[in-house]
Amino acid sequence: MQEILTEFLETEITDQEYYDGVIHFIYSSNIRCGEYECNQFVVKKMDLLNFIIFEEYVIDKKREIHHSFSASKSKLLKAINEYAKKQGFIIRSFDWAN
Repeated sequence: MQEILTEFLETEITDQEYYDGVIHFIYSSNIRCGEYECNQFVVKKMDLLNFIIFEEYVIDKKREIHHSFSASKSKLLKAINEYAKKQGFIIRSFDWAN
């Protein structure tokens, strides 16, 4: 899981705008379930507290999912915010997103 999480962070949390989009999706209590499509990965919100992150490819007009992992909201937020802080991004709070 750690290897895929690291790849997700390095690929998707590359600037403030991308960070803001992902973090808003995770924090938003108005989005009960759904998917946030990043550049290479998809963040799937199963409910308000559980997420699946996976790489998605379309091959021969068929959706294929590779390298997935699940994470709780708190663990995912912690990993993303720690990585974003190291990159020098402004760390967003729940209040900012809602």
